[in-house]
Amino acid sequence: MEFKKTSRRKFIGSSALLTAGALLLPNVGMASNEYQSNPDDLYLIGPKEGFTTHIGTMLSMMTMMRAWVVRQVKNLTVEELDFQIDATSNSIGAMLFHLAATEKYYQLNTFENIPWGEWDKAIKDEWDVASSLGERARDIIKGNDISFYLEKLESVRSYTIEKFKELDDSWLMQSEPFFPIKRGTLGETNNYAKWFHVCEHESNHNGQIKFIKSRISD
Repeated sequence: MEFKKTSRRKFIGSSALLTAGALLLPNVGMASNEYQSNPDDLYLIGPKEGFTTHIGTMLSMMTMMRAWVVRQVKNLTVEELDFQIDATSNSIGAMLFHLAATEKYYQLNTFENIPWGEWDKAIKDEWDVASSLGERARDIIKGNDISFYLEKLESVRSYTIEKFKELDDSWLMQSEPFFPIKRGTLGETNNYAKWFHVCEHESNHNGQIKFIKSRISD
């Protein structure tokens, strides 16, 4: 189902139920220049030219959320990025690295069909600390300026966009037992739900980032 020359506004009008849910969950996705300036269609949720209908819609939500995150952090100093509210909290810098790691792992799982956590040791060495957060991340992820974290996010997102262009909506609907629905039972989860989770996960951390920023001057 390829993108047709239907305006995104028309899509929104004809897909009210999908859009109503989508507007609650803006997220990530931008090429390098979009870290510096927001795309003109940032607040239009819907298909994007060059992508199938639902993949483009998912990407539009991801793009909006990423713009909001970058807006929150782009001017922070190293000290602010390393700030912790207490001895058991995560820093903003660690959370930004964590967002990149989460997306990286969903790439491996959905683009390369690697079962969760079974990636190579070299991948784990690079990304596991940021993925897990916690004590090791507090010890290791610090002393980096904002460009370090934005480059991590940008590099991972660029690959997501590249792969999204190659895939279609039938891939997005492919499913497997993945997210737990009750103790000991995994529910069928399609790639749409997995990438929706990447999106809402970033939204959750954006709220945490706002809260931590509000406490830095305390």
